[in-house]
Amino acid sequence: MHWEQLLSLKRQGDKGKRLRIEQDDTRLGFEVDYDRIIFSAAFRSLQDKTQVIPLSKTDFVHTRLTHSLEVSVVGRSIGRLVGKKIIEKYPHLQEIHGYQANDFGAIVAAAALSHDIGNPPFGHSGEKAIGEYFSIGNGLQYKNQLTPKEWQDLIDFEGNANGFSVLTSSRPGIEGSIRLTYAVLGAYMKYPKESLPKKPTPNIADKKYGFFQTDKEFFQEVADELGLIRNKTGNDIGYERHPLAYLVEAADDICYTIIDFEDGINLGLVSEDFALEYLIKLVKDTIDTSKYKTLTTKEDRISYLRALAIGNLINDAVRVFVENEEAILKGEFPYALMDKSKYKAQIDDIIQLSVKKIYQSREVIEKELSGYQIINNLLDKFSTAYNNDFEGKATNYDTLLLKILPEKHLIKKESTYERLLHICHFVSMLTDGKAVLYNKIVTA
Repeated sequence: MHWEQLLSLKRQGDKGKRLRIEQDDTRLGFEVDYDRIIFSAAFRSLQDKTQVIPLSKTDFVHTRLTHSLEVSVVGRSIGRLVGKKIIEKYPHLQEIHGYQANDFGAIVAAAALSHDIGNPPFGHSGEKAIGEYFSIGNGLQYKNQLTPKEWQDLIDFEGNANGFSVLTSSRPGIEGSIRLTYAVLGAYMKYPKESLPKKPTPNIADKKYGFFQTDKEFFQEVADELGLIRNKTGNDIGYERHPLAYLVEAADDICYTIIDFEDGINLGLVSEDFALEYLIKLVKDTIDTSKYKTLTTKEDRISYLRALAIGNLINDAVRVFVENEEAILKGEFPYALMDKSKYKAQIDDIIQLSVKKIYQSREVIEKELSGYQIINNLLDKFSTAYNNDFEGKATNYDTLLLKILPEKHLIKKESTYERLLHICHFVSMLTDGKAVLYNKIVTA
């Protein structure tokens, strides 16, 4: 892979080239991407979507929106630091093409901002709930009407693939959704493959999938424009990652490791003594003990350690990337950056404690159980109504139910797969609160 291609400013529908050297630095294309994401309805909905603690009314607990903003900030820092090293190593990128170190930060920041934009309500249990509706629920009735890959899309419903669809799918009058640059889309694509074959290799890029069958053609267009390396044969579509996707992933890994942990501490799910023991292992080389001793509240102490920990992990992610940049460009780095971090043992310890104390806490489990029931119910009611309407068998209840669908979802879809995916998309774009409200309506 070559940086000149990987940093493409092209957007969906462009007929000609967009050259970096001709860009207005006061409205750089990659920064325009960030603005478009911020102003999108899908991004705004993240303010009422679960990060760790579902439906929490506590002001210091993160939502998907605050998490995404923080991942974006961390990603921008990592991107700029990497960009500085890349420009130093390949000066022609700046001298001939006009790229700047901050361009890398802008690309990663925009991709990171959107990294959770396709996630359903109620956290990761929302993805599982959608998948299980089809694999073991009433949705199983549709299996024989779908191809194996279409079926896999549904039973392994994936927020990353849904996000790609949110960012790129056209609807009447809206060509290409918010039309991001291909560089940002490439950095967004953590799992550049289709749903089958499932986990064919230990390569981190094969861990999940990144696009639905409806989006395959455009996904390939983006990958080919960026010069991503094909790694599947025959009719199976898959690529090695865009190098900057590693940075987006690292930013996400850093934030959920440290900030989810901080949420657990603030909620009292993790004791301060435990927290200090775990965090100090990450910051022992950079902590100012005299300053630390002046902090009198738990919140200030944890905040100080969190900031130091994130700074150390950012610098280490940059180190791992720069040391392996040539292998990454060749498609020969099958790991997440943080898997090769010198802090991996400390990260693993924090995640293990978080799983035990936070992710498996009673409050989280109770809300996830509610989420399962709500999502299952909404999928069943709306899928049945939508399919019955298409087949001319709609009951009066079906007709009334479809009238409460948002206007942009009142679109005819010809195939069973497209109709089912359309309803999955509608449910996945609901906020936690809206999902609860819709469920009250359909069960009244």
